[in-house]
Amino acid sequence: MKAIALQQYGSADDLRLIDLPDPKVGPAEVLIRVRAAGVNPVDWKLAAGGLDALMEVRFPLVPGWDVAGVVERVGPDAREFSVGDEVFGYIRKDWAQAGAYAELATANVRMLAKKPRGLGWAEAAGVPLAGQTAFRSLKRAEVGAGDTVLVHAAAGGVGSFGVQIAVALGARVIGTASERNHEYLRSLGAEPVTYGEGLADRVRALAPGGVDAAVDFVGGDAVDVSLGLGVKPERVVSIANPEADAKGGHWVWVRPDGVELADLARLIEDGKVTVPVERTFPLAEAAEAWRLNQQGRTRGKIVLTV
Repeated sequence: MKAIALQQYGSADDLRLIDLPDPKVGPAEVLIRVRAAGVNPVDWKLAAGGLDALMEVRFPLVPGWDVAGVVERVGPDAREFSVGDEVFGYIRKDWAQAGAYAELATANVRMLAKKPRGLGWAEAAGVPLAGQTAFRSLKRAEVGAGDTVLVHAAAGGVGSFGVQIAVALGARVIGTASERNHEYLRSLGAEPVTYGEGLADRVRALAPGGVDAAVDFVGGDAVDVSLGLGVKPERVVSIANPEADAKGGHWVWVRPDGVELADLARLIEDGKVTVPVERTFPLAEAAEAWRLNQQGRTRGKIVLTV
């Protein structure tokens, strides 16, 4: 099979399209013919050695944890799916090596769900990591109907999902973003507020009755601002600040969960969550996709088509 890989830790300049053996399909696994693979910041951070202290990395390294494709083969005791099923998933394994930037990828059945009906391959590949991160963060913050929730970095990849999911849960959403993204946030159902100095005062003006929960998708002082607004620590969740735990909140590292992904798929099928795709690249141009992703200015997802 063809795959994008690195032979050692490196950058976009070190990505190469190479031939690799087709992956073996173990118990409770399926082999997926990849149609699209989502690009996330963790992909190039992993490749640069940024997660070396957290997980084992083996080379050649094929990046990519977001996949959408068709089940081509079913391993022993993998009855949840059949050959021909259209699936998507967040396929992070216990070590990093055989990712989604390839013609073929394997995944444990617990990582996958059926692709939402009517959703394109590129859109489907843009959902799993960002969508599940937002979903898990909101669940950990116990966001529900009638809550006012503050979403930090609401116009980003994770934030865009967070806003839509919170609205679908019946919450009022206040989202931080630059002014150029305010209209975009309104289109998702959020009340926008400009981030930066004076943020807390601007949030208080919008929600004089207080904020019930906060999810931080950017880092920096977002956790401190949320606590300063009177949000109970146990309802403050961050994906970017490990110190959230020490302050009584939660630092979330999303885990593969096909059941949760299926719940998200139903929201997509019901029209409550949409998946904006900023740009697609062919697999061979993965380096260009990384360079665009590293700019941090895209509103929608970046996806590789295979």
